[in-house]
Amino acid sequence: MKMPAIRIAQVLLVWLVVAGQARAAENESPRPPGAIEGAAELVNGDVGKAIATYTDALKDTGLANDRRATILNDRAVANTRLGQTKLALEDYNRAVELFPEYPVAYNNRGNLLLSIGQLGEAMKDFDRAVLLAPGYAAAYSNRGNAKLKLGKPAEAVADFTKAIELMPASAAPLSGRGLAHLATGKPHAAIRDFSRAVSADARFASAYRNRAEARLAVGQRDEAIEDLSRAIAFDVNNAELYIDRGYAYLLAGNTASAMKDFSRAIELDGKSSTAYQGRGLANGIAEATDDAFADLNRAIELDPRSPVAFAFRAFVYKQNGKPDIGSKDVETAIKLDPNSPEALWARGEIAEAKGQADTAIASFRRVLQLKPGWQFATDALTRLGAPPDDVDDKPQPSLDIDKWHVVQHGKDYFATSDNYPQIRIPLEMSGEGLPKLLAWEIQPQPHSTYGLLRFSGGRVPGKNGLEETELAAIIDIEAGKLIAIEPQRQGARVSTWTWDGDQLQVASVDGVTDQYQLRPPIVAVVGQRGVGSDKRPYGNANQPWEAWNPFGPQPSRGEPKSQRRQKPKSIFDLLFGN
Repeated sequence: MKMPAIRIAQVLLVWLVVAGQARAAENESPRPPGAIEGAAELVNGDVGKAIATYTDALKDTGLANDRRATILNDRAVANTRLGQTKLALEDYNRAVELFPEYPVAYNNRGNLLLSIGQLGEAMKDFDRAVLLAPGYAAAYSNRGNAKLKLGKPAEAVADFTKAIELMPASAAPLSGRGLAHLATGKPHAAIRDFSRAVSADARFASAYRNRAEARLAVGQRDEAIEDLSRAIAFDVNNAELYIDRGYAYLLAGNTASAMKDFSRAIELDGKSSTAYQGRGLANGIAEATDDAFADLNRAIELDPRSPVAFAFRAFVYKQNGKPDIGSKDVETAIKLDPNSPEALWARGEIAEAKGQADTAIASFRRVLQLKPGWQFATDALTRLGAPPDDVDDKPQPSLDIDKWHVVQHGKDYFATSDNYPQIRIPLEMSGEGLPKLLAWEIQPQPHSTYGLLRFSGGRVPGKNGLEETELAAIIDIEAGKLIAIEPQRQGARVSTWTWDGDQLQVASVDGVTDQYQLRPPIVAVVGQRGVGSDKRPYGNANQPWEAWNPFGPQPSRGEPKSQRRQKPKSIFDLLFGN
């Protein structure tokens, strides 16, 4: 039976991507038939057969070194899928020995080394890959992942940004940069990148999960639950996703739904200590004491070194009027991990029960430093009549503009307004510097309930050295809340903003376009498209945009959707971003 032409094209494309040749197709000699067949089998999921096909192809004694290296690389990819790490490493090593200028093999070997914890060696391979192919987006993204694991999130941001510049439609570097932003305390920047990632790949479950974490950090619990529900829809048997949503439900006060999710996680993985300790906490909050102790005892049996299980059991003892017994579990939890937010929270709960208000307040404040979205600590401080921290706002008048003021709170900066006292804007920076306010602009009708607060974003590395950046906070004045923070300028590049009906489109300086859902304008739009629209304040782009939403209803207000405008790329461009 003949393979359809479209299918042949798909197989050839996959073969080229897997092999990663660094030459244009017209300059290549015919490819070994066995290698093409192996790529097709790999795509179809028949990994074992693909390995056999590659092995047969390698028996050709007439293969040039570079061709042999590409087949070895492909077989290594297949062996990695089967968990045959040693065999895969042997193939990668042989590939780079035969073809030392082969960037794809270095990149792939780097990924394998990264997966087995060989971070230093992985970094060497990624460095070699980008040296050989400066436009290799995947290598920059993977090196960013390595830097994240090495605890260098700021350096990781630079690599992910380079990958995004080279391939703005790729979800992986966008999600990676979101994780780096989270690690550097920039949840709003993280939300923006995770939103772009799921727009690039609607089935990217981990990006929904990561965005949920960022949203919990800024108190957007309902939106976080929605994101986790989307992730579960794409990965219905992932116990960890149910656990994450269970905690989100708990923080939102929906104990019954949390219980269902933890129970579902236990059905999927009966040996998950994390699932049992989550359900134990839910039972404790619901005052189902016997069930709570049963779950937490089981969690400790499964993982005797879990500080969280001991902490939650301490909380249940406190709920049951036995704080002294709970104190022993708190001591164990703190011993296991002195910086466990859950252990510190339990210590605060026990201290509160014993009337030790100062100790309780200090513990709860420490929890919020480590885990800002832990609503239980916030609620406890409210009960005790204490603010979230003991740091006072320090005015920074040199950074102010008329009616808007900057305050420093610990290491962070916020903007406050004389006219809108309910609004407090976190001034997340892009680079080094101070967040000097630049302008406050209320949009004209029909979008006069929205405003943009522009501020300096600091200096970041660019093509010509350090470049100044600006950011713009999109503020819903009527709701009294921040919608998002968008990059506005970097060096000479400036974002283009289009306000059109109930949509705001921002063509950002990094090549990605974000879309925000607004309230329907009060003034009806009549006539042809664009009449009644306000395209300001930066540029005059007016590209049409069709809302995409696989879940039926329109996206929630303020949720960005992204689009990319790119010219068609060759296989060489796709591999190396040229």
